[in-house]
Amino acid sequence: MKNKIIHKYFSEEQLSEISNKIKEIEKTTSGEVVVSIKENVSVFELKKSIRELAEKEFVKCGMSNTKDKTGILFLLLLSKQLFYILADTGINEKVEKNTWDKIAEKMQTFFRAGNFYEGIIQGLTDAENILSEHFPLKLNDTNELSNEVRLN
Repeated sequence: MKNKIIHKYFSEEQLSEISNKIKEIEKTTSGEVVVSIKENVSVFELKKSIRELAEKEFVKCGMSNTKDKTGILFLLLLSKQLFYILADTGINEKVEKNTWDKIAEKMQTFFRAGNFYEGIIQGLTDAENILSEHFPLKLNDTNELSNEVRLN
């Protein structure tokens, strides 16, 4: 069965609710949010840091091509129990440098308690608050990326 590890952390219903949360965020902001959950890394990626893996995933998802550079990636690497939040330059120009570290700390509290779904929802909610403040929905805004959780 594919994605065996993922289903130890998230039910199908929870994955669907995460996708719905992304859709909700993108209805009220001009941000593009992607949640990518990887079970493990390839042999070629073993020595890469979680940030390097997030940067690769960011490009792979097409996030580096968004119109206003307002993409945010939440990458979870289950086999190593690591995660990373990577925001594009358009966002990072407007928010404090340690914003994503603060959100990651909150998420980590949930993860340590085994509440992975709640941790993701908390991170998405915090990102939504930031996007709502700095990047409200524009009249001509289009959804540039899929709202579905990426599983690989």
